[in-house]
Amino acid sequence: MTTMPALFLSHGAPPLVDDERWVAQLQRLAADLPRPEQILVVSAHWEAAPLTVGATDSRVPLTYDFGGFPERYYRTVYPSPGAPDLADRVAAMAPDDQPVHRDSQRRLDHGAYVPLTVMYPDADIPTLQVSLPTLEPEALFGLGRRLAELREEGVMIIGSGFTTHGLPFLTDPSADAVAPGWSVEFDAWAHERFAAGDVDGLMRFREEAPGMPYAHPRIEHFSPLFVTLGAATDPEAAPEEPIDGFWMGLAKRSIVAA
Repeated sequence: MTTMPALFLSHGAPPLVDDERWVAQLQRLAADLPRPEQILVVSAHWEAAPLTVGATDSRVPLTYDFGGFPERYYRTVYPSPGAPDLADRVAAMAPDDQPVHRDSQRRLDHGAYVPLTVMYPDADIPTLQVSLPTLEPEALFGLGRRLAELREEGVMIIGSGFTTHGLPFLTDPSADAVAPGWSVEFDAWAHERFAAGDVDGLMRFREEAPGMPYAHPRIEHFSPLFVTLGAATDPEAAPEEPIDGFWMGLAKRSIVAA
């Protein structure tokens, strides 16, 4: 069985599906990757401690965790099969002093299903979402290390966030808006840290990255990155960066870690 990569995706809001360039980038990314047997997603939009495993029944509705968009975005469906065996594996991998909760009523949120509707539109890959049990980089890196062996079982691990997410500081809501300086500077810094394999530097982004705190007034959209890095075979190896650029002025840089 092929060892699956670990991804960090800048996932976009529901209108991502209408952005032809971004859709093409995600489609090309999926085509270049080995097809996973199952997908495990941790999204910026679900914070719950302790680690919580989401619904494994595809009949549970998606989590439409957004507001102010046209009605059609609330009619999106993504009936991917549940992954109860993967949920059991995740629970079994937890240390004895770190119980895993289950939430049978919370299925994929838009941080998970929006990019997946583009990458795997047939919705035929069993997909499981788990919560962010903390926002601290070191702890999330440790979670990724614990989950890493799942990649050898055909599981693609996806941390879904956004390389910059300073929504309160955006002045132009158009998709092709000029990126503000804080977004450009943070994105360039992240690219340099990825190229250098500087995991420790990335973990210190709150203190060291230019553009802070505007790039991340809260850090939940950068935090899933550390699950991805923890799940990498060699976290200090430079990952691929198949998607870059900006959308609404936010950096959509995404990585693939071997």
